[in-house]
Amino acid sequence: MSKLEAILSQEVEAEIRALLDEAKAKAEGLRKEAEAKAEALLAARKRALEAQYQAALRRAESAGELLLATARAEAKGEVLEAVRARVREALAALPEKPEWPEALRKLALEALAALPEPKGLASHPENLPHLEPLARERGLELVADPALRLGVRALGKEGKTQVENTLEGRLERAWDALSAKVAAVLWG
Repeated sequence: MSKLEAILSQEVEAEIRALLDEAKAKAEGLRKEAEAKAEALLAARKRALEAQYQAALRRAESAGELLLATARAEAKGEVLEAVRARVREALAALPEKPEWPEALRKLALEALAALPEPKGLASHPENLPHLEPLARERGLELVADPALRLGVRALGKEGKTQVENTLEGRLERAWDALSAKVAAVLWG
């Protein structure tokens, strides 16, 4: 090989090495750029997935809290209904108690006071003996009504007006306020 060929061969080899080095450098730069883009994409995707996870977690927590609140409300409703049932049982037992005749008389007096011209009193047949003294005293007619075990109905002249005063009715009218008080006592 001639000297000229050796020089040319060296120059070509140097040029090839320079091109290879440049290509390697470009490839390394592209690789680093691709890695950076991939890392950025992965980080963005990870943030998006984390945000979705957190949103799903909040939704699940909210749903759980709603279920819990619903279950608590239902349980409180059941407890209040149980209290109401016990109150009804206690009221139903009142006619057997010695204080019943006086309580019945007070119910009758309240009902009579609400009518301008009462002509009679209706109540359960078992209650009529307790009401006889009041009826005689006021000149009132007594009428048997089996539906009025826990109270009375004052009857007006000509049967046009009447006022019912029963323990069940009073319980129903007062239940909202009473149940609020019971709930305050039970659950604060």
